[in-house]
Amino acid sequence: MDTDTAQGPELVLQGKFADQATRATCCQDSPPAEDEGIIRIPLSMVAQIREACDAAEAAGPQL
Repeated sequence: MDTDTAQGPELVLQGKFADQATRATCCQDSPPAEDEGIIRIPLSMVAQIREACDAAEAAGPQL
């Protein structure tokens, strides 16, 4: 969690860059902005991401 951004608190995720075919498919559906990328996150991380999202939501205005 990065609480020191101009836009307000943001989750910071780490993952492997998606391969060219995946990037091409994703770009057709939802082209990323110049400052965005497409990453892969393993299913084993879902519980941790959910926990981080729950904590961020619970903190809400406190951040």
